[in-house]
Amino acid sequence: MNTPMIQIALRRLPHGDGLPLPGYASAGAAGMDVVAAEDVTLAPGARHAVATGFAIAIPAGYEVQVRPRSGLALKHGITCLNTPGTIDSDYRGEVKVILVNLGAESFEVKRGERIAQLVPATVQPARFLEVETLEDTLRGSGGFGSTGR
Repeated sequence: MNTPMIQIALRRLPHGDGLPLPGYASAGAAGMDVVAAEDVTLAPGARHAVATGFAIAIPAGYEVQVRPRSGLALKHGITCLNTPGTIDSDYRGEVKVILVNLGAESFEVKRGERIAQLVPATVQPARFLEVETLEDTLRGSGGFGSTGR
């Protein structure tokens, strides 16, 4: 399947000098690895918006989702809050990754270390239409756990 590639303009910020641009680690990767542009220590339970050293201009009709790296989550309990995070097409500030330490030990984020993945995605516009009733389904109004055992 040949999915068309979109172009995302990227402006490197001064503290991003020398760092690699977001990129795919393998031919089948869905997310582009992004690295930290600062050193920070995350104590257990702490969170921090980690600088990446760049800003982007996403084309209209798209977003970029920020997702955790599975290796950091499994080995150290480091994940992204607000997952997946959304970078909107009209945002022009620095991209930051909100990391949280759910592990039992402090974790050192080092400048240049891969901290998250960026996944471009199309945005489906929608609007809500207020109605008096909703059509019935087999599930109905069954909430959390209603489709389980």
